Amino acid sequence: MAAMVPPVKLKWLEHLNSSWITEDSESIATREGVSILYAKLVSNKEVVPLPQQVLCLKGPQLPDFERESLSSDEQDHYLDALLSSQLALAKMVCSDSPFAGALRKRLLVLQRVFYALSNKYHDKGKVKQQQHSPESSSGSTDVHSVSERPRSSTDALIEMGVRTGLSLLFALLRQSWMMPASGPGLSLCNDVIHTAIEVVSSLPPLSLANESKIPPMGLDCLSQVTTFLKGVTIPNSGADTLGRRLASELLLGLAAQRGSLRYLLEWIEMALNASAVVNTMEKTKLLQSPEGMISFDCFMSILMQMRRSLGSSADRSQWREPTRTSDGLCSLYEAALCLFEEVCRMASDYSRTCASPDSIQTGDAPIVSETCEVYVWGSNSSHQLVEGTQEKILQPKLAPSFSDAQTIEAGQYCTFVISTDGSVRACGKGSYGRLGLGDSNNQSTLKKLTFEPHRSIKKVSSSKGSDGHTLAFTTEGEVFSWGDGDYGKLGHGNSSTQKYPKLIQGPLWICFSKALKFVDCLWARDYQQCRC
Repeated sequence: MAAMVPPVKLKWLEHLNSSWITEDSESIATREGVSILYAKLVSNKEVVPLPQQVLCLKGPQLPDFERESLSSDEQDHYLDALLSSQLALAKMVCSDSPFAGALRKRLLVLQRVFYALSNKYHDKGKVKQQQHSPESSSGSTDVHSVSERPRSSTDALIEMGVRTGLSLLFALLRQSWMMPASGPGLSLCNDVIHTAIEVVSSLPPLSLANESKIPPMGLDCLSQVTTFLKGVTIPNSGADTLGRRLASELLLGLAAQRGSLRYLLEWIEMALNASAVVNTMEKTKLLQSPEGMISFDCFMSILMQMRRSLGSSADRSQWREPTRTSDGLCSLYEAALCLFEEVCRMASDYSRTCASPDSIQTGDAPIVSETCEVYVWGSNSSHQLVEGTQEKILQPKLAPSFSDAQTIEAGQYCTFVISTDGSVRACGKGSYGRLGLGDSNNQSTLKKLTFEPHRSIKKVSSSKGSDGHTLAFTTEGEVFSWGDGDYGKLGHGNSSTQKYPKLIQGPLWICFSKALKFVDCLWARDYQQCRC
């Protein structure tokens, strides 16, 4: 007889969806195949058995046999109660039969496969980000390329309303610039743009940064508004001076809220183009009022928001600001240069955390930031992730223990970290001396290795199989090795286990050294001075 299936709790794991999609559907049709797949659910802890409920066999309360005869209504009532109890008991017995148990297992397996398939095709049908081709960089957008999801009639009506509404709004705004204002300080277009600036400024920072959460219609509206505003900022666009200034401020606010390098560079390009047109008009004396300006306070508000993201480690003595005029404005050209300098500074600050170890020369100050972030995931059975426990980490998790790492090498149940000063630390499984710490003990925290003679390590490579051995390449071109020495894999002329880093003797390290110097000469294009 098949074992009884207890009540269970379902807990589908997203990272196992791909394995369930590939399961053979024919195996689900057989009882043996279902049992194997159900055992897989239990072993993965996607099906968690619950405590068995207590079987309640208490029937209806019947009258005593010595009681006087019952009325017909009372007889019907007790008869219904007896039948209901028998029905409940029959259902309970049938649900625990071998057939019912196998059927429940099959339904759970099918439910798991269905979840994996539906999740896959649901993700496939999500809104895809608009591909930016060279033609679309000028502002044109193909609405149909934004999403592959079939549109309903409601979607089409909404799109028609939004697109025609924007077109009507843009036409009215252009017309309002051409017509004289009905009163002092009144301008329909300028009032609309000023209101939009207030709305964008009131949003939390980076509110428009995650485009995956913005519907396709919203992305299309942003593209149309951006294209319209770019055309407004040009001095010969027909808009008045205030309108052009407000359009450039709104564009900058939208670029900052979207938080992408692309939109910041597009604003810089717009500002430089507008400044170039202003410069040409100044030479031909066609300007009658100051052009190519932006509000100093508006620009500095966004610039300071970007600078605060650099943290306290940024060198504020190098920060520059555009020149403020007496009426609270600054040049678009100076603003573009300041913004571009800020973007370069942020990129430089970020690149320090991504520097390659090959770019660090002996004796130079480390160029890797002390605030680099390292994320870990996977098996932690031997404390190789330095997380205190030995539980698996299923999703990337920030690991403060590796915060000063320059390079990380993951070995067989162990981890090696190269710091900015060229030192090496290790943790994890220590059998066969694979950690290079002088013993075979497991190490739950990072511990520094000792190299004799003392050397600065440039690269570490650790085996991913067998009993574990590691090689370290120094900045001088030498090679150290340690760990399991079977088959002479350590290069020390024997098959002994080496528990400390040991320098490999012979011509090997000389060849490495010459190769390293030759590569340096090639990069420097200094063939005459190459001493390899």
